[in-house]
Amino acid sequence: MWLRKVLTSYWFICIYVHSAKEQQRVDLTSRAISMANPTSFSLVIFLLFVIGCTARPIYPLPSQDDYRIRQPLQTFRPYNIAHRGANGVIPEETRPAYLKAIEDGADFIETDILSSKDGVLICFHDVTLDNTTDIAKYKKFENRKRTYEVEGVNRTGFFTVDFTIEELKSLRVNQRYSFRDKQYNGKFGIITFEEFISIALDADRVVGIYPEIKNPVFINQHVKWPNGKRFEDIFVKTLQKYGYKGSYLSKDWLKQPVFIQSFAPTSLVYISNQTDLPKVFLIDDVTVSTQDTNQSYWEITSDKYLNYIKNYVVGIGPWKDTIVPVAKNYLEEPSDLVARAHAHNLQVHPYTYRNENQFLHFNFSQDPYKEYDYWINKIGVDGLFTDFTGSLHNFQEWTSSDTKTESNILHKIALLVSPYNN
Repeated sequence: MWLRKVLTSYWFICIYVHSAKEQQRVDLTSRAISMANPTSFSLVIFLLFVIGCTARPIYPLPSQDDYRIRQPLQTFRPYNIAHRGANGVIPEETRPAYLKAIEDGADFIETDILSSKDGVLICFHDVTLDNTTDIAKYKKFENRKRTYEVEGVNRTGFFTVDFTIEELKSLRVNQRYSFRDKQYNGKFGIITFEEFISIALDADRVVGIYPEIKNPVFINQHVKWPNGKRFEDIFVKTLQKYGYKGSYLSKDWLKQPVFIQSFAPTSLVYISNQTDLPKVFLIDDVTVSTQDTNQSYWEITSDKYLNYIKNYVVGIGPWKDTIVPVAKNYLEEPSDLVARAHAHNLQVHPYTYRNENQFLHFNFSQDPYKEYDYWINKIGVDGLFTDFTGSLHNFQEWTSSDTKTESNILHKIALLVSPYNN
């Protein structure tokens, strides 16, 4: 009879215990009960009853539990890289855009890193605030408009480097494209690099980050840090502060995955002396020149250069039209860039995949899934920067090797649509 009571109480606790770690603690409690004397045994029975009757289990809150086991990063298929977050749905590089991307299945959340006037690293794409914020409505900032040379071209606008972080935080972000949903315009603010990192680290599974050292030549010209530090120094120091370390696929890296990207090869070479974190060299149209070495990307994509840069990076991130040329909105014959990069043991992560007809070449019949299929299964890329994380995730889920049978496919579809059935 007494054993039945113990087992009943034990069962009552177990139904509230959700993690394997807590189950182990309950098992230890059960063993302790079997060894206790009668007096202690009665007290334990009472305590078990009290615990069993409480409304919530007694275990550390997730934010206080250093031993959480999170779903690891997938490494068996091309990476789903949320380009500026889920910015096809929510204004780019805002907290909600990144949260939405994680919810939609991103492997990595991508951001561009610039700086405020007072040296705080921020998540923002353009060196000017004009296109994606409400800066124009603030009369107090009217006199901040400037003209600077950026990558060899004079540009006029409100530059991030002329505003303190407090002033930048007062602005609100708008959707970049007029044909996208405007309902979130003016609702969300600019976030810092550190806030971006916290979004990834607070996720309920392992989510990688993919920050870009953006316009380093311009930033180093206009922002000065103490002790002669450079933009790149502050960037790497921030990653190290939050525990990012390790080479590609190392134990440390898999715990907190990151790719560092830049269009500036000298920045990538410079930080190679500071961190072994994997780096990706971004490649623009072959007619464009690099901002720091003034080399054309035609030269950059040569075997000679790939052989040089592979000592510093694990991959390249080309504009997709650099890989497969386009004429009159039709794809031409693919180049051999992907094959040559793979021959140098370099990954290839092209940009940018977007669902709208404005960005889909005629070959894909206005179907983004056809585009994903082409790039993943014919071209053989290793990761994709997309504005629509959810659509890429759905495509990969529906076409992955473990969903070959009809029953499994139907089950997968049911899971994907179930959140919309409530």
